[in-house]
Amino acid sequence: MKSVTRSLRILEAVAQHQPVTVGELTKLFGLPKSTVQRTLVTLAEAGWLRANRKDTTRWEIGARVLAVRPAALQGSSLFAAAREPMIRLRDATNETIHLSVPDALQCMVVVDRVDCDHAVRTFHAIGDTSPMHATAVGRAILAHLPKKDIEELVARGLERFSDTTPTDPDELRAELDRIHTDGYAINTNQFRPGVCALAAPVLDDGGTPLASVAISMPESRYDTDRAPEWGRLVAGTAAEITGRLAGA
Repeated sequence: MKSVTRSLRILEAVAQHQPVTVGELTKLFGLPKSTVQRTLVTLAEAGWLRANRKDTTRWEIGARVLAVRPAALQGSSLFAAAREPMIRLRDATNETIHLSVPDALQCMVVVDRVDCDHAVRTFHAIGDTSPMHATAVGRAILAHLPKKDIEELVARGLERFSDTTPTDPDELRAELDRIHTDGYAINTNQFRPGVCALAAPVLDDGGTPLASVAISMPESRYDTDRAPEWGRLVAGTAAEITGRLAGA
């Protein structure tokens, strides 16, 4: 059982620090390099880890890990409640709609997607992860979390992904206040270049955010003047999912 626990801890560390080297993991755990290497290879053979395509000395989580949580949600009340409203939102906007859930304060995970019919569209694979502070889906969640959680996130450092990523704590706090008031978050190239999105939170009975639903589009189709319209649509969809969950 000790080796199983060690393997799970190494798997969690790779997920948190990916892409990561054997040496970095060795320092993190204080284990022999051979032990870490053997564990990584075993996890890779099982599909839980893989070598990074650009640098094979670095490790990252594999497809099996990415599939576990979305697959577990396939039969959940959240998945069932969200599917039809997401399709209607896609039909109303003809843009990609996706549903993401928070993994604590670590990241957002895409668990469902409804594609539009544009030849050029955004793509989010099921299981894709994204940072909370740099995305509309993440900030929609953050805007409804206790202040202590926000401060914990800020204390870890806000990584910059583009020139517009909110990395200043005061800027992020102000943006979260706006999102809480308006009911939706906007991302304009703040994480992936050329990708814009608007997202709103799905809440439980107590107001705790469970997930975010988002409209995602290429920057070429994003229109600032239409943002309030899209914001109302995505907020309405999130509210409908919230209501369907409450009645489930």
